[in-house]
Amino acid sequence: MSRTGESANTTVDLLILGAGVIGLTLAQASARAGLSVALLDRADPAAMLDRSFDGRVCAIAYGSRRIFEGLGVWDAMASRAQPINEIRVVDGDSPLFLHYDHRDVGNEPLGHIVENRHIRTALMAALAELPAEALHWFAPAVVANLERDAAGVHATLKDGRTITARLVIVAEGRNSATRESAGIGVLTWRYAQTGIACTVAHEKPHRGVAIERFLPAGPFAILPMTGNRSSLVWTERGDLAPVILALDDAGFAAEMEHRFGDFLGKLEVEGERWSYPLALLNARRYTDTRLVLVGDAAHAIHPISGQGLNLGLRDVAALAEVLVDAARLGLDPGTADLLESYARWRRFDAVTIGAVTDGLNRLFSNDIAPIRLARDVGLALVEKAPPLKRIFMRHAMGTLGDLPRLARGEPL
Repeated sequence: MSRTGESANTTVDLLILGAGVIGLTLAQASARAGLSVALLDRADPAAMLDRSFDGRVCAIAYGSRRIFEGLGVWDAMASRAQPINEIRVVDGDSPLFLHYDHRDVGNEPLGHIVENRHIRTALMAALAELPAEALHWFAPAVVANLERDAAGVHATLKDGRTITARLVIVAEGRNSATRESAGIGVLTWRYAQTGIACTVAHEKPHRGVAIERFLPAGPFAILPMTGNRSSLVWTERGDLAPVILALDDAGFAAEMEHRFGDFLGKLEVEGERWSYPLALLNARRYTDTRLVLVGDAAHAIHPISGQGLNLGLRDVAALAEVLVDAARLGLDPGTADLLESYARWRRFDAVTIGAVTDGLNRLFSNDIAPIRLARDVGLALVEKAPPLKRIFMRHAMGTLGDLPRLARGEPL
């Protein structure tokens, strides 16, 4: 992405703070639909595309794929997306398990695994094709002062440039400084767990099967990537994770193989290892004067089901729909009533998914015998109940609930 904000003073409809996947997607949706956008991020766009910036992957649910298709960016990442054909859920070494097969609900995969950098590459390329007046890119850039009132938003950057907008959209992530400065509190719970992520090359093909293995410390997910590779999302005790991460390559590989097993043959860690603390977060409100939160700035969940990004993409599709519909009627996109309609729409989904993932993590991240027996029986019962299993599968695919038009496969 080479475009930058050249003008000393820029006036737009929307100012989006944060150019991660959520911010980039919202910029694409809004600008394609005729709203003018200023997109700002602290990081250099070129650095965002480097694997060392973020080597993690995302599980793109079928509903999220529809969003990307509707915005014209899916084709650019499809060749690097590994279809998830099956999901196998197992509790430790128990012989009981839950098995999802995409053929039970249709011909489409349950989802896709895509490296974050490839998603960013596709989105940045699409943004570069937009008219200059539709998208103004400020990066690397930092907001020195942000003023908001009933009339609009005025941002002054550290280099002296200014941006005037009718609405500021905060997509800065869970540690958003703008959310904090707006006085929006959060309800949060820090898990005594750390997420470890890396890419593993393996001898045998994965056949598009994702595995979620529950261990006492937390879920151990093996997610299929293109080629004979898988992404490992390893939840470990917070006190033990630093010790594991400090091991040399051989020591780390031994710990990984102990949990991974040998069903994919010889294993080798490919590239770097990443780690991040795990927490549940929900903003007390999603809006303020001429300001709205999206993605992790509004809510963050446990990665146990791989639904965090999908939840944020539904935010994007919903907010874009609300703003674009208002613009088509000639309405101001920054009014309180309009923003509150988005907040009401999205809060139920966020709270529900957050509660479900929190409950699953608490249920499975222990080795208490009676609880272990109960959850194993539960997995087996769902496995033997096809109608119930299909509901769970469609929920994981992001095709249930009050969905925005883009997530339903309809034009924005």
